[in-house]
Amino acid sequence: IHRLVLASEFKDEDTGQHIHRIGEYSSLLAKMLDWPDDQIEIIRHAAPMHDVGKIGIPDKIMLKPGKLTDQEFDIVKKHTRIGARLLSRSKSPILKMARQIAYCHHEKYNGQGYPLGLAKDQIPMAARIVAIVDTFDALTSSRPYKDPYPPETALDIIRNESGSHFDPD
Repeated sequence: IHRLVLASEFKDEDTGQHIHRIGEYSSLLAKMLDWPDDQIEIIRHAAPMHDVGKIGIPDKIMLKPGKLTDQEFDIVKKHTRIGARLLSRSKSPILKMARQIAYCHHEKYNGQGYPLGLAKDQIPMAARIVAIVDTFDALTSSRPYKDPYPPETALDIIRNESGSHFDPD
């Protein structure tokens, strides 16, 4: 699983730590939500595959140092559909959940996300969890265009988006 994910983001030096954190954060949140132990372990392994579809996005866009154009961002959005296709047709519970996450982790609770415009309970719970932890990790990590936010600031940002971007529960 980790090799597949690393292949999808091969040129990103922080990918290894990012995918590990996404798995750990997702399993911690699932545990706080009283998920069964077997489902907690599944999300721990499935969540790191959330961006596996980026393997199908051209490097000139994925590695662009500046702001993306609207057209470039539309291409990046395709990573959700590409990831879902890569992870489809498996009988493995991990890959089944990973497919849901890859496809739906950019949906928003208010229905304004992509790729399908799903809202509320239409969005699989695993994808709602990953949406939160992926945002938290992005906010608290260094990026070429920003310094990391303190965890408290990241949590405030997420709380402010509760009910619109993120599941309020």
